[in-house]
Amino acid sequence: MQPSAERAKSLTYTASGMLDATHCVTSYAPMVKRIAHHMLARLPASVQLDDLIQAGMIGLMEACSRFEESQGIQFEAYAGQRIRGAMLDELRQNDWLPRGTRKTLRDIEAAMHRVQQRMHRPATEREVAAEMKVPLEEYQHMLQDSKGYQLLHYDELSDGEDESYLERHVPDNRENPLERLQDKQFRTAVVAAIEKLPERERLMMGLYYEQDLNFREIAAILGVTESRICQIHSQAIARIRSQLRSW
Repeated sequence: MQPSAERAKSLTYTASGMLDATHCVTSYAPMVKRIAHHMLARLPASVQLDDLIQAGMIGLMEACSRFEESQGIQFEAYAGQRIRGAMLDELRQNDWLPRGTRKTLRDIEAAMHRVQQRMHRPATEREVAAEMKVPLEEYQHMLQDSKGYQLLHYDELSDGEDESYLERHVPDNRENPLERLQDKQFRTAVVAAIEKLPERERLMMGLYYEQDLNFREIAAILGVTESRICQIHSQAIARIRSQLRSW
């Protein structure tokens, strides 16, 4: 993958100073596929890769038509936000996470929170299972079934309008699309919650979100199965959400 600076230099413009949309889409189509594959790894089996790619290409085309260098942001970062936003819109419209699963995950968060309040440390899997009065194996199945669970459900960012969260908070292309998503206090709280994760979960999160590895690659590094990494990811997200209850 080329550095962002090299990608930016490869962009071509029309005589009117706008991005050449055809060249732009062709050049960045591989990024759409990469983001789609990365997102698919933590989504239910019912979600189709082609649907994510199709939605992502729409986001890419919008990015190509709206981007201006005067915004002070590199195109790859801008396009990445548009692509992910379009994919999330597609998922939201298709109700990709069943309501029952959402309730189960809220129950997991609540159980984790109660145990942590009593023990003053992160809860173990066995402790959470015991708190929920279910066998450990059943609790792990719950984590596995929650594949696709996010730090914040996308629906929680919606106020019922047709437009996406990104569109509502970036009304035109003169603003940096990252600025409104980077609330300093919230970011500080998220970092603090991640630092409180058990070592293995913290390592997994770093490999996935910082190193951009997929679950299969992380499983090979940690010497466990891919399904186990899925469970660890869901549990880590539930821990973080339980820490961010006040938000």
